[in-house]
Amino acid sequence: MLVMIMEAMQMTVKSKSNTPKNTFLTANMTLTPNLSYGQPNAGNMLIKGENLTVLECLLPKYAGLIRCVYIDPPYNNQEKYTHYLDSGSHETWLQDVSLRIKLLVELLSTGGSIWISIDDNEVHYLKVAVDKIMGRNNFITTIIWQQRTTRENRNVFSNNHEYLLVYAKNAKDFKAARNLLPLTPKVRSRYRNPDNDPRGPWQSVSLNAQAGHGVPSQFYDVVAPNGRRHSPPKGRCWIYNQERLQEEIRKNNVWFGSDGNGVPRLKRFLSNTQCGLTPDTLWIGEDVGTNSMAKKHMLKLFPGQPLFDTPKPEQLIHRILKISTNPGDLVLDAYLGSGTTSAVAHKMGRCYIGIEDGEHAITHCADRMKQVIDGESGGISNTVGWVGGGGYDFYWLNRK
Repeated sequence: MLVMIMEAMQMTVKSKSNTPKNTFLTANMTLTPNLSYGQPNAGNMLIKGENLTVLECLLPKYAGLIRCVYIDPPYNNQEKYTHYLDSGSHETWLQDVSLRIKLLVELLSTGGSIWISIDDNEVHYLKVAVDKIMGRNNFITTIIWQQRTTRENRNVFSNNHEYLLVYAKNAKDFKAARNLLPLTPKVRSRYRNPDNDPRGPWQSVSLNAQAGHGVPSQFYDVVAPNGRRHSPPKGRCWIYNQERLQEEIRKNNVWFGSDGNGVPRLKRFLSNTQCGLTPDTLWIGEDVGTNSMAKKHMLKLFPGQPLFDTPKPEQLIHRILKISTNPGDLVLDAYLGSGTTSAVAHKMGRCYIGIEDGEHAITHCADRMKQVIDGESGGISNTVGWVGGGGYDFYWLNRK
């Protein structure tokens, strides 16, 4: 783990040499030393100010440099929250969010992506709007996130999920650049070695496919080592022709069960698999956290302070950045809220820009980042081996 952390830090240092210096911002923003913390000019910024204006200020130097944008905008669900009022007209809300997304797209790198948290109330309208801005061909997927595991009995339905709309600046480039997820213990447990194969653990997979796609050479009987004959199941055919299958059997790549008479299955070795898992679109709270888990974390970080009503868990942002970025890449959150994105990016060795207009830019975001730099141990800290370090510069948008 220590070696991985050191490699990440080295990659971050190399990447930061290409990160634009923050000095150009002084014309539009004021560097605030008493709210900055840790190593100065580390490539990390917290900016207090109205996000549309801040994004316009960032464009001249940061256009095309942001690898990942995550935003958690107001959901326009007509609720009053502790730190903001989320009740505007649909038209105004959609226009406001669209204006910001247009600027965010300009900031994205070619293989960059934007991830938008949203719920049922506006998700479909927002998708149509972003399709027009970024192009339907650059829509990647919609992820369902289980944000609560308890049942809500007061409503007609217990709504237990939210969405992540995922778009790329260029879908082809994003597909080539996106990362796989690490193999989970559950997946690894599927690989065993009952025949003591010197090539190591393996799992067996089916050797048959749909007959409708087969050719005559894929229909034949296979004789198991101990004499039993096997035909393809009805409506199926073997994935190989007979000559190829016999070759795989000679190479000990086919498993006939412990008694040598089982239905033939192909051995797939752990050593030959991809280095990870293709991300899926259903994210369970047990794997990526819930609002409740995030609130418990907030209670430890900010005892006695008013809590955010719907904070995002660090585990959720960790998965997003794991898929979309590498150490040293630049991450931007234009609705920073309680500072989860900047905290996770910092712990993962990414550079970041966090924008927040409310007073919680100071009371929550800045204070949280100080705790992170001092080695805060909650959230994903144990997962990534976080022990502290680094720094950020705090800027205040100048009023005109």
